[in-house]
Amino acid sequence: MIPTTPSQRRRYGDAPATKAFIGLAVAFFIITGFGSPQSTIFQDLAQVNAAVAAGQWWRIFTVVLLHASITHLLFNMWALWVLGPQIERGVGTWPFVSLYLAAAGVGGVAAFYFGGPFDVGVGASGAIFGLFGVWLNWALHRRKTQGGRSLLGQLGILLFINAAIPFLIPNISWQAHLGGLIAGFVIGELWSHVKGVNAVQIRTAIGFAVAALAAVAVLV
Repeated sequence: MIPTTPSQRRRYGDAPATKAFIGLAVAFFIITGFGSPQSTIFQDLAQVNAAVAAGQWWRIFTVVLLHASITHLLFNMWALWVLGPQIERGVGTWPFVSLYLAAAGVGGVAAFYFGGPFDVGVGASGAIFGLFGVWLNWALHRRKTQGGRSLLGQLGILLFINAAIPFLIPNISWQAHLGGLIAGFVIGELWSHVKGVNAVQIRTAIGFAVAALAAVAVLV
């Protein structure tokens, strides 16, 4: 599913969504005063669980635009650049966008239900762990091959680095990481069964359906 051919690379371009998500994260880091929690934009878009409980469901998605520090931003954007382009080129830009939002949403749901009622979280980590989930699914499907085993080892190192971040930087939720990882793995599994001329549209629909379910989950 993820490996691409030259024709796919021509068709899907050079990962525009990955670049757009990185550009947005950098832009919001600057306009929030380099991640200042006193910024109005920061306060309006962060995942504040009390606000989500009051009906502001969109915060489980907008949280990906915010980062607490330059270290936080660089770690996440590095991981996004390493993991994102090949997925986007392999499945298409819109399926990739839907995956990113779905993983962010499910990560937000996990942080909402398994975090504290007054927790405040920021960062794209939940969405990025969704990319880990897709790669992990692909590697497990190919674990009997040399390439699959090698990829599993590389993913293990990357997961370890990113899993350590919540213990080094405040206001980053391990719950969101776990939720995003599970969402990405499940979406990757569903995608692996999608074939044919409408594959891009079906994969996109799957991702957005998961994102919609995440929004509903914090409203019930």
